[in-house]
Amino acid sequence: MSFTGKASYSAGSTLPELAEDVSDIIGIVSPFETPLLDHLGDPRRPATSTIHEWIEDELLPNTDAINDSTYTDASADTAFVVDTASRFRVGDQIQVVGSREVMLVTAINSGTNTLTVVRGYGGTTAAALANDQVIRILGNAALEGDDRPATRFTNRTRRQNYTQIFTAGVEVSGSQLAARQIAVADELDYQKQERLRELLRDLENCVINGVAPGASPEGSATVRRTMRGIIPSISTNLFVNNSGGFPAGDGGGTNQLNEAQVNTALRQIWEQSAAQIDTIVVNGYQKRRINSFITSNRQFAADDESFKSLVSVYESDFGVCRVVLSRWVPADTVLLLDSSRLDVLPLSGRNFHFKKLASAGDSEVGQVIGEYTLEMRNPNAHGLIRGLATS
Repeated sequence: MSFTGKASYSAGSTLPELAEDVSDIIGIVSPFETPLLDHLGDPRRPATSTIHEWIEDELLPNTDAINDSTYTDASADTAFVVDTASRFRVGDQIQVVGSREVMLVTAINSGTNTLTVVRGYGGTTAAALANDQVIRILGNAALEGDDRPATRFTNRTRRQNYTQIFTAGVEVSGSQLAARQIAVADELDYQKQERLRELLRDLENCVINGVAPGASPEGSATVRRTMRGIIPSISTNLFVNNSGGFPAGDGGGTNQLNEAQVNTALRQIWEQSAAQIDTIVVNGYQKRRINSFITSNRQFAADDESFKSLVSVYESDFGVCRVVLSRWVPADTVLLLDSSRLDVLPLSGRNFHFKKLASAGDSEVGQVIGEYTLEMRNPNAHGLIRGLATS
């Protein structure tokens, strides 16, 4: 090439002999991480039908409640109405929660749900009773040589969820495949990876927030089949902030998440189930609130050059919980989960994969496709706090 007398800095990119200086790294700024799916890990088995079912059971309940709004007991009455008399047997020792008095059941009227009891049994001090007080059954005392009691049992429950199809189309022209790409060895493979990242992101979002359709949940040619996520599945341990979910002294009276609220929720879940809450899933703001639990206890030496404000594991009397930060949890919500009762299952043979399709022209086409469902066993073994401040 003839000498031009131009310096490279004055020629810019117009000189044909100057090669483009483009990094061979492609930066992706869009969030695509799936921290909850990573925490739960791969399931031990796949689903085998678009309607995925599992069996749940529970023990006979050992609590009930007084159901007598006209009851004016002055610690002397020996009969009162309860919610469900069939939970009791003659010979049961019972005790109102918060009271030291023990009573002995001597008769049961199932028609009126009325218990007849011995007050102040065993020398305990009789105390006044009130409507809605919770009664705990301590245990039954059988008579020596007596016939067997009436058989009682619980019915196992079949629960179900539906699989949801996640798919994205891929198309790359023949020219694009043949051309040399910057930072990309194979354009088709790159597009597959991009679409897979998007679908995994959407899968975690649906696992947390997804809702099943109100009608025809099995889906059809005109009705899309969607899975029911974690949040719509929780109805028992639902703690709504400033709506009676947290009494005064248990974290109530403030919109900001605090340690008392977390402990209250963990305690109430523990009291009514055998769950081991081991996972707290929150978004960014509530994660910072959890980090603030240790603010008043942080200490630093004069030569410390780093400042750490991070809670990755929260350990309480009711479990050791890993704190998982997920973008897809609603801003006002905290999830309290027993991860041993959660599985995200692919339909057998339908985990995420690329399906090549026939091309109608000069291109390679196909789709990334997968079909998944959530198996959330014993919803009352999990909990949810919502209605929290978000700023």
